Formats: sequence, C-alpha cells, structure tokens
Amino acid sequence: MEDVLNIIRDETLTYQQQLLALARLAENMDDTLKRSPEYLQGQSEGIFCDLGEGLAPYRPRYICPDYTRLMECGSSFLGLTPPTDLLEATQALLIMYHHVPSITSFPVYLGNLDQLLEPFVVKETPQRAKQILKMFLLHIDRTLTDSFVHADLGPSATLTGELILELTEEMQCAMPNLTLKYDPELTPDDFLKRCALCMLKTAKPSFANHRMFTREWGEDYAIASCYNGLKIGGGGFTLPRIRLYECSLKAKDPQDFLDHVLPHYTQVMLEMMEDRIHFLVETSAFFKANYLVTEGFVKLENFTGMFGMVGLAECVNHLLHIDDPKQGYGNNPQADDLGAAILQRLSDLVAGYTSAYCDCTDHHFRLHAQVGIDSDGRENSPGARIPVGAEPGMLKQIQHAARMHGFFPTGIGDIFKFEETWLNTPEALGDIIKGAMQSGMRYFSGYLENNDVVRVTGYLVKKSELAKLDQHKQSLNNVSIFGQGARDKAKALDRRVEKLER
Repeated sequence: MEDVLNIIRDETLTYQQQLLALARLAENMDDTLKRSPEYLQGQSEGIFCDLGEGLAPYRPRYICPDYTRLMECGSSFLGLTPPTDLLEATQALLIMYHHVPSITSFPVYLGNLDQLLEPFVVKETPQRAKQILKMFLLHIDRTLTDSFVHADLGPSATLTGELILELTEEMQCAMPNLTLKYDPELTPDDFLKRCALCMLKTAKPSFANHRMFTREWGEDYAIASCYNGLKIGGGGFTLPRIRLYECSLKAKDPQDFLDHVLPHYTQVMLEMMEDRIHFLVETSAFFKANYLVTEGFVKLENFTGMFGMVGLAECVNHLLHIDDPKQGYGNNPQADDLGAAILQRLSDLVAGYTSAYCDCTDHHFRLHAQVGIDSDGRENSPGARIPVGAEPGMLKQIQHAARMHGFFPTGIGDIFKFEETWLNTPEALGDIIKGAMQSGMRYFSGYLENNDVVRVTGYLVKKSELAKLDQHKQSLNNVSIFGQGARDKAKALDRRVEKLER
C-alpha cells in the first residue's frame, strides 16, 4: 500500500514517529464504528473532521489521571509504593507517564507539578532539588517527545514552581507545555511577573483564568494538551470538530445559517460523538480493565465529550460578504456581533443534547475552540481567533477574546508575539495578563519574536527543529511536522508583533 510505503520511506521520521504513523494509519482504515450517511457526506465536504480518532476507539482521547493518588497510594499494577523523597516521586511519575495513553500515545497531562512535588522539594537542599528536577524535566523532553504533553503550576507560588521556571529558562525545552493557573487573590504579583518573564523567554507558561475554570469545573480541574480544561481524575472521551467556514457555504444568509444550517450539522456531529462514546464505554476494554480505572486514577463519571469547532472568523466574513479579513471579524462590530450570535446558538444546541455518560457535565457535551491542524490552511482559523495578519492591537484583541472565551469551558486561547523590549518590563506584561483575566479572557499565551521555542497554534515547537525538517532531517519533537505545516500553510508564525508603547 502506497500510504504505508510513504511512511516507511520518509527519512524525516524517527523510528518512534514511523511506528505511531503506521498505527494511526491502521486506526483510520478501520470501519468498525458505523457512520450515518449525513456524517459521511459532511465529512467528504470538509465540514466534519474526527482529528484522527479512528473508527474503533479503544482509549479516551484525553486522560487526566489523579496523580495525587500515586503520591499517596502508589500503584499495584506498576509495582510502585508511595514515594518518600523527591527522587522517588519524580521516578514514580516518569514510570506512570509511560503508561498513560491518549490520542497522541503520550500523556497529555502530567499533573499540577508544583503541588505534587512541593512536599518532597522542601525536604531537599535547593541545589539537590534543582538537580533532580532538571533530570526529571530532561527525561520528559527526551522521551515524551510530543508538545501536547502538558503540566500545570499554581495558583499559589511555591519553591517547586520557582525552580521549574528557572530550569525552563535554562533548558529551553519544548516539552512539556506549561500553564500557570492564575488567580489574583492566590497568585502573588511577583510570581505572576516571574511567570510572564519566563513566558517571554521560553513561550511558557501560558496563563489560565483560575476563577473561570473553577466556576465551571470545581477546584480539581486540569489544563491538558494545548489548553484543554478537563476534570482531574477524568478527561475527554472524544474531540471531533465542525469547520464553520465550510458550513457557511451551505447557507443563503446569516439567518439561514443560524436557523437551519448550523442546527442540522451540529445535530449530526452530536449523534456521531454519542456513538463513539457508547462504543468506547460499552465495547472497548479501557473502562473495564485498564489499571487507571481499576485503581481509581480516573473514573468514568469524570469524563465528558468535547464538541470542537474552527473557522468562526472565516464563517462570519463569508456570511457578511467581507473579502478583506482586516475589515471583518475582530475589526468590525457587525462581524463580532454575528460571531457572538453564532457561538451562543452553537452553545445552546450543544447544551440541549443529552449524553448517556457525561456525568461530570450534567450529561451534556461542552464546547471546545480547537487549535486547528496544518491541513486547514487559511480557510479555518483556530477556534474563535482573529485570523493571523488581521489582528488589531493587543488590548482590542484581549477585549474581543474576553467576549468569546466564555463559551468554551473545555478550552480556548489567544497567542501574542512580543518584541524584545518587553523583557525590560515584565511587570507591565503581568498587569496586562491580570487585566485580561479580570475582563473575562480564559487563556493567554505569548512568546518573543526571536525565540527558538515558539507557540504555533497551542503547542510548542523549536524553530531550529523546523529548520531540520526543512533540510529533510529528523526532529525529535513529534509535532514539529505539524508546526512546519502550520507555518507554511496557515502562516501561524506570522502574528502581529506587539511593540511596547512608550
């Protein structure tokens, strides 16, 4: 088969990447899970995309284990007793990470690392703690070679958090992705400033609106993969997505889109999601036999379905006959009003569907602003973002994001690219992040324009690794190929550069 040979012949893929590519090819050739004629038609027209989940799902897409349980109880299946010092704690985590599946075959959530490790760090000398944490982070970067691998910090400041930030700057690793859970009452300004400076230098951490997420999920939530909000001890069953631009091509006008086109295609995708979840829960072995379930690291009732969408900007601009993106969504009150109306309609439609197994979200799915894939090109901007190249100034973009971010409990984010002079005033950036969170922005990411480590759509890559691919050499990071495609096809690295106002 030509597809198999193409993978085997590809000199830019490492052995592990070839293995995963061949496995995904097999998954996506399977036809066990039947799809409706309406879904198949929509998929052929580019309206639906299952993001490579295959047709015989055998593990949830995203899994967020309760790693606190590992610290307290160990794991019988893994032969691990509760750790007694920092070296044992980090080794136990590394062993467990190897046995946490996901759609990427790598763990998408590594835990709230500062909270998990702080009791052990404070027992060590600062030098010894830093040495062990450095080896821990190095092991993650070299073995969990996928930038959807994600860890969290905060909301409180800790010695562990300080050491991780220090090492993040020194090591300049793309893995793991990192988020600070920010709460103005719990996160000291000095720690916010410290995290903002680290973000400028390394493209991480990003900043999650802790108050917003806790209102929706409670205190025990995780930020996983790119920026996905999910329940700790659970996760996301599935994340397909609807391409709103392709949907808009079916509509006569905005009202027809809201009244007929969007409800039709939303219902088709909702039914497909429910079929996937039933198969995963009732037919696949994961929830019956996997040690994560049998030992209580995850529970069925803590999983939900994630209804993904992309291309809101292009959808709106098409419906309003706007050809110049700089005059459309994100820069035009009429376009923004229509965008908000579409999201409200979509949110109501998704909330109106009852699912058998999504206990933690009252048996409803939740909206997700999906970051996009390299094959989307420029026709479908990630989630509800303003298209690259059409961004207004940062403050206007934050105000726009604050209006849209509330619709997406399972994740949405915006990215800003900064010039070098921001390094001199991290407190100013900290104030902007604080204001953004207070205004209702859910998730804030950024990086310096001259960084090697950069944020693409939600994940991290190194520009030096992209250069290797350009020269037909191998890159250790599993998602460098996605970054190359997003750079070349969607101009994802050509964001507006935010200059420091003087």
